[in-house]
Parts: sequence; structure tokens; C-alpha cells
Amino acid sequence: MTLSPAAFDTIRTHFLDTRTGPGDYDLIVTGDLGAMGVEALMALFRETGISIGGKLTDCGNLIFDPVRQDVHAGGSGCGCSAVVLCSELLGKLNAGKLKKILFCGTGALLSPTSTQQSLPIPGICHAVCITSGR
Repeated sequence: MTLSPAAFDTIRTHFLDTRTGPGDYDLIVTGDLGAMGVEALMALFRETGISIGGKLTDCGNLIFDPVRQDVHAGGSGCGCSAVVLCSELLGKLNAGKLKKILFCGTGALLSPTSTQQSLPIPGICHAVCITSGR
């Protein structure tokens, strides 16, 4: 299971619906795709010709140390997203260091029934545009 296709679809659809692009944001932040998920997301953007231009970051990658911790596929999307948003990102928005971010929470729609039936676990992503107000 990977959440990258859900993140890709949500971000691309947001750009189309709002007539914006990566250049309109200081950061595009995903919940916790981890190193492998970010690589997969970047590959999807490359395949469709969308240049993220160094704007993408991931909450899990910001929290975990890839050298000292074995978290190739990430940790907890909910936990990572909450910690990074409520500390670092909102702090930078309030201080005026960031003006506009696209915050994209990712998650798995886990179901005991689908797991027991060996069905794929669907991923989901919601995007929220947050501005500093300055």
C-alpha cells in the first residue's frame, strides 16, 4: 500500500480547481509518506510533467532521522502531521517566515474486513491551504 497516488491526485486536482501551481506556495507538505512514498509521489509528478520545484516536504521526513531510524515507509501520518503542523509550520506562518502552504494530510482507510479478505488498503489525502494572514 502506498498513499502517494492519493496525495498526487489531491494535489493535482487542487492545482486544477484553484488554477494554482507549486509556485503559488512556499511549501507543499504531505502527512507522512516517508522517504519511499515521497520518491513515488515525485515520480508521479515527473510522469505528468508537473514540476514541484523543490516545494515538497513530508512531515515524517522532518521528524525521523533516516540514518539512525529505520522508517523507510514512514511512521504515523496523524501523529507526524499534527506535530509538524502545530509546532514548526504554524510557528513559521505566525512569524511571517512562510506565507502560504498547501498542507496535505494522508492516511489509510483501514478496515478489519478488507484486511482479512486480503483486499488492498485504500489511501486518502485531504488538502488545506493555510496562509499567514500577513
